[in-house]
Amino acid sequence: MAYLLLALAITAEVVGTSLLKASDGFTRLWPTVGLVACYLAAFGLLALVVRDVPVGVAYAIWSGLGTAAIMAVGAAFLGEPLSVTKVVGAALVIAGVVVLNLGGAH
Repeated sequence: MAYLLLALAITAEVVGTSLLKASDGFTRLWPTVGLVACYLAAFGLLALVVRDVPVGVAYAIWSGLGTAAIMAVGAAFLGEPLSVTKVVGAALVIAGVVVLNLGGAH
């Protein structure tokens, strides 16, 4: 159940981050309200996750998958270019998450 909540937390964080550009520096009301709601949900869910999952593991998964997901969202929907460097960097972050989990971090 904790990992399902973590997936929901990551999703909420990615949606919130995606709304940052639309908020236009917090000058547009509804995108700003949406991103604040998403961030509150994300951190609330993360707080529930760390009851059962070590903080280091939860945050490593959060950051790795969140980074990869927001990079994909940026490329697919926000017109941000992908480069080999960005893809390799995201792969290294994800590899770090795998290593942490395989290393018995939890």
